[in-house]
Amino acid sequence: MARVFDPPPAIFLKTVGGDDFPVRRVFCIGRNYAAHAREMGKDPDREPPFFFTKWAETVVNADPADACRIAYPPETASYHFEVELVVALGAPAFRVDPEAALTKIWGYAVGLDMTRRDLQSAAKDLGRPWDVAKNVEQSAPTGRLVPAAQAAAAGFDPARGRIALSVDGATKQEGDLAEMIWPVGDVIAHISRFYRLEAGDLIFTGTPAGVGAVVPGNGLRGEIAGLPPLSVTIGEPAS
Repeated sequence: MARVFDPPPAIFLKTVGGDDFPVRRVFCIGRNYAAHAREMGKDPDREPPFFFTKWAETVVNADPADACRIAYPPETASYHFEVELVVALGAPAFRVDPEAALTKIWGYAVGLDMTRRDLQSAAKDLGRPWDVAKNVEQSAPTGRLVPAAQAAAAGFDPARGRIALSVDGATKQEGDLAEMIWPVGDVIAHISRFYRLEAGDLIFTGTPAGVGAVVPGNGLRGEIAGLPPLSVTIGEPAS
Protein backbone atom coordinates (compact mmCIF):
# COMPACT_ATOMS: atom_id res chain seq x y z
CA MET A 1 0.00 0.00 0.00
CA ALA A 2 1.36 3.42 -0.93
CA ARG A 3 2.06 5.99 1.75
CA VAL A 4 -0.01 9.17 1.86
CA PHE A 5 3.26 11.06 2.15
CA ASP A 6 6.90 10.24 2.87
CA PRO A 7 7.90 10.34 6.55
CA PRO A 8 10.17 13.18 7.67
CA PRO A 9 13.89 12.42 7.80
CA ALA A 10 15.36 11.13 11.05
CA ILE A 11 17.16 13.60 13.29
CA PHE A 12 20.83 12.94 14.05
CA LEU A 13 23.39 14.64 16.22
CA LYS A 14 27.02 14.48 15.19
CA THR A 15 29.58 13.04 17.61
CA VAL A 16 33.27 13.81 18.09
CA GLY A 17 34.03 10.42 16.56
CA GLY A 18 32.12 11.24 13.39
CA ASP A 19 29.23 8.85 14.03
CA ASP A 20 25.59 9.93 13.88
CA PHE A 21 23.54 9.72 17.08
CA PRO A 22 19.82 9.27 16.34
CA VAL A 23 17.61 11.55 18.44
CA ARG A 24 14.43 9.99 19.83
CA ARG A 25 12.90 12.43 22.33
CA VAL A 26 13.94 15.60 24.16
CA PHE A 27 13.24 16.21 27.86
CA CYS A 28 14.11 19.52 29.54
CA ILE A 29 14.41 20.15 33.27
CA GLY A 30 13.15 23.52 34.50
CA ARG A 31 14.65 25.79 37.16
CA ASN A 32 17.46 23.42 38.15
CA TYR A 33 19.85 26.21 39.22
CA ALA A 34 18.93 28.25 42.30
CA ALA A 35 19.96 31.63 40.87
CA HIS A 36 17.96 31.05 37.68
CA ALA A 37 14.92 29.98 39.71
CA ARG A 38 15.14 33.30 41.54
CA GLU A 39 15.43 35.32 38.33
CA MET A 40 12.28 33.54 37.13
CA GLY A 41 10.53 34.67 40.31
CA LYS A 42 10.56 31.33 42.15
CA ASP A 43 12.11 30.16 45.43
CA PRO A 44 14.63 27.35 44.79
CA ASP A 45 14.25 24.19 46.81
CA ARG A 46 14.56 20.43 46.41
CA GLU A 47 10.95 19.65 45.65
CA PRO A 48 10.71 17.06 42.86
CA PRO A 49 12.02 18.57 39.60
CA PHE A 50 9.60 19.34 36.81
CA PHE A 51 10.23 18.88 33.13
CA PHE A 52 8.75 19.56 29.71
CA THR A 53 9.42 18.12 26.26
CA LYS A 54 10.46 19.29 22.83
CA TRP A 55 10.10 17.56 19.49
CA ALA A 56 13.20 15.83 18.16
CA GLU A 57 12.86 18.19 15.19
CA THR A 58 13.91 21.11 17.40
CA VAL A 59 17.44 19.70 17.58
CA VAL A 60 20.07 21.10 15.22
CA ASN A 61 23.83 20.50 15.08
CA ALA A 62 25.62 23.57 16.40
CA ASP A 63 29.33 22.82 16.65
CA PRO A 64 31.35 25.82 15.37
CA ALA A 65 32.21 23.74 12.28
CA ASP A 66 28.50 23.51 11.41
CA ALA A 67 28.09 27.30 10.93
CA CYS A 68 24.67 26.87 12.56
CA ARG A 69 22.13 29.61 11.82
CA ILE A 70 18.64 29.47 13.31
CA ALA A 71 15.70 31.66 12.35
CA TYR A 72 14.18 34.09 14.81
CA PRO A 73 10.76 32.53 15.36
CA PRO A 74 7.39 34.20 14.71
CA GLU A 75 4.99 35.65 17.28
CA THR A 76 7.63 36.73 19.80
CA ALA A 77 9.50 39.88 20.69
CA SER A 78 11.57 38.24 23.44
CA TYR A 79 13.49 35.18 22.28
CA HIS A 80 15.79 34.03 25.10
CA PHE A 81 18.90 31.84 25.32
CA GLU A 82 19.44 29.21 28.02
CA VAL A 83 22.74 27.27 27.94
CA GLU A 84 22.53 23.74 29.34
CA LEU A 85 24.39 20.46 29.81
CA VAL A 86 22.81 17.88 27.50
CA VAL A 87 22.82 14.20 28.46
CA ALA A 88 22.33 11.59 25.70
CA LEU A 89 21.09 8.17 26.74
CA GLY A 90 22.47 5.01 25.16
CA ALA A 91 20.39 2.39 27.00
CA PRO A 92 16.86 2.02 28.39
CA ALA A 93 16.12 3.43 31.85
CA PHE A 94 12.88 2.76 33.70
CA ARG A 95 12.43 3.41 37.41
CA VAL A 96 16.18 3.44 37.95
CA ASP A 97 17.97 4.89 40.96
CA PRO A 98 20.44 7.78 40.46
CA GLU A 99 23.53 5.56 40.53
CA ALA A 100 22.11 3.16 37.94
CA ALA A 101 20.93 6.12 35.85
CA LEU A 102 24.50 7.24 35.28
CA THR A 103 25.31 3.90 33.62
CA LYS A 104 22.68 4.58 30.95
CA ILE A 105 24.42 7.68 29.62
CA TRP A 106 25.98 7.49 26.15
CA GLY A 107 27.50 10.94 26.15
CA TYR A 108 27.36 14.67 26.84
CA ALA A 109 27.15 17.93 24.91
CA VAL A 110 26.51 21.64 25.27
CA GLY A 111 22.99 22.71 24.28
CA LEU A 112 20.65 25.69 24.13
CA ASP A 113 17.00 25.70 25.16
CA MET A 114 15.74 28.72 23.21
CA THR A 115 12.51 30.15 24.59
CA ARG A 116 9.80 32.59 23.47
CA ARG A 117 9.89 34.23 26.91
CA ASP A 118 7.00 36.61 26.37
CA LEU A 119 4.73 33.73 25.37
CA GLN A 120 5.95 31.67 28.32
CA SER A 121 5.18 34.51 30.74
CA ALA A 122 1.71 34.94 29.26
CA ALA A 123 1.04 31.20 29.56
CA LYS A 124 2.17 31.22 33.20
CA ASP A 125 -0.15 34.12 34.00
CA LEU A 126 -3.08 32.21 32.50
CA GLY A 127 -2.12 28.87 34.06
CA ARG A 128 -1.66 27.34 30.61
CA PRO A 129 1.00 24.95 29.20
CA TRP A 130 4.28 26.36 27.88
CA ASP A 131 4.41 24.38 24.63
CA VAL A 132 4.17 27.37 22.32
CA ALA A 133 7.07 29.01 24.18
CA LYS A 134 9.42 26.03 24.33
CA ASN A 135 8.57 23.64 21.49
CA VAL A 136 9.86 25.86 18.69
CA GLU A 137 11.57 24.88 15.44
CA GLN A 138 15.39 24.96 15.73
CA SER A 139 15.13 25.81 19.45
CA ALA A 140 17.50 23.09 20.71
CA PRO A 141 20.90 23.72 19.04
CA THR A 142 23.42 21.19 20.36
CA GLY A 143 27.19 20.89 20.07
CA ARG A 144 29.14 17.71 19.35
CA LEU A 145 28.23 14.73 21.50
CA VAL A 146 31.18 13.23 23.37
CA PRO A 147 31.00 9.59 24.57
CA ALA A 148 30.91 9.47 28.38
CA ALA A 149 34.21 7.59 28.81
CA GLN A 150 35.99 9.86 26.35
CA ALA A 151 34.62 12.96 28.08
CA ALA A 152 35.79 11.70 31.46
CA ALA A 153 39.27 10.98 30.10
CA ALA A 154 39.40 14.57 28.84
CA GLY A 155 38.57 15.92 32.30
CA PHE A 156 34.83 16.50 31.98
CA ASP A 157 32.80 15.96 35.16
CA PRO A 158 28.97 16.19 35.01
CA ALA A 159 28.94 17.15 38.69
CA ARG A 160 31.17 20.22 38.45
CA GLY A 161 32.74 22.55 35.92
CA ARG A 162 32.19 25.96 34.35
CA ILE A 163 29.12 26.49 32.17
CA ALA A 164 28.80 29.77 30.29
CA LEU A 165 27.23 31.54 27.34
CA SER A 166 28.38 34.66 25.52
CA VAL A 167 26.58 36.86 23.00
CA ASP A 168 28.81 38.63 20.47
CA GLY A 169 31.77 37.95 22.76
CA ALA A 170 30.20 39.34 25.96
CA THR A 171 29.57 36.81 28.75
CA LYS A 172 25.88 36.69 29.69
CA GLN A 173 25.57 33.43 31.63
CA GLU A 174 28.23 31.89 33.85
CA GLY A 175 27.91 29.25 36.54
CA ASP A 176 29.07 25.82 37.62
CA LEU A 177 27.48 22.40 37.11
CA ALA A 178 27.90 21.90 40.86
CA GLU A 179 25.12 24.49 41.32
CA MET A 180 22.47 22.15 39.90
CA ILE A 181 19.75 21.56 42.50
CA TRP A 182 19.21 18.07 41.06
CA PRO A 183 22.39 16.47 39.63
CA VAL A 184 22.40 14.41 36.46
CA GLY A 185 21.72 11.00 38.02
CA ASP A 186 18.78 12.34 40.02
CA VAL A 187 17.30 14.03 36.94
CA ILE A 188 17.38 10.83 34.88
CA ALA A 189 16.01 8.78 37.77
CA HIS A 190 13.11 11.20 38.25
CA ILE A 191 12.05 11.24 34.59
CA SER A 192 12.35 7.43 34.48
CA ARG A 193 9.56 7.22 37.06
CA PHE A 194 7.14 8.58 34.45
CA TYR A 195 8.56 7.33 31.14
CA ARG A 196 10.48 4.32 29.94
CA LEU A 197 13.51 6.20 28.71
CA GLU A 198 15.28 4.76 25.69
CA ALA A 199 18.52 5.05 23.77
CA GLY A 200 18.41 8.25 21.74
CA ASP A 201 16.61 10.32 24.37
CA LEU A 202 18.21 13.68 25.21
CA ILE A 203 17.88 15.40 28.56
CA PHE A 204 18.59 19.12 28.91
CA THR A 205 19.50 19.59 32.57
CA GLY A 206 18.69 23.25 33.29
CA THR A 207 20.38 26.62 32.95
CA PRO A 208 22.25 29.03 35.26
CA ALA A 209 21.19 32.63 35.81
CA GLY A 210 21.67 35.38 33.23
CA VAL A 211 19.21 34.36 30.51
CA GLY A 212 18.34 37.11 28.08
CA ALA A 213 16.94 38.08 24.71
CA VAL A 214 18.61 37.90 21.31
CA VAL A 215 18.07 39.75 18.05
CA PRO A 216 18.84 38.73 14.48
CA GLY A 217 22.57 38.87 13.81
CA ASN A 218 23.64 37.93 17.33
CA GLY A 219 26.32 35.24 17.64
CA LEU A 220 25.99 32.88 20.62
CA ARG A 221 28.71 30.66 22.03
CA GLY A 222 27.99 28.07 24.72
CA GLU A 223 30.74 26.39 26.74
CA ILE A 224 31.05 23.69 29.39
CA ALA A 225 34.44 22.72 30.79
CA GLY A 226 35.71 19.58 29.07
CA LEU A 227 33.20 19.58 26.18
CA PRO A 228 33.33 21.03 22.64
CA PRO A 229 31.74 24.49 22.45
CA LEU A 230 28.51 25.40 20.70
CA SER A 231 28.12 28.24 18.22
CA VAL A 232 24.89 29.70 16.81
CA THR A 233 23.97 32.76 14.78
CA ILE A 234 20.44 34.16 15.05
CA GLY A 235 18.99 34.64 11.60
CA GLU A 236 16.17 36.80 10.31
CA PRO A 237 12.56 35.86 11.16
CA ALA A 238 11.22 32.92 9.20
CA SER A 239 9.15 33.99 6.21
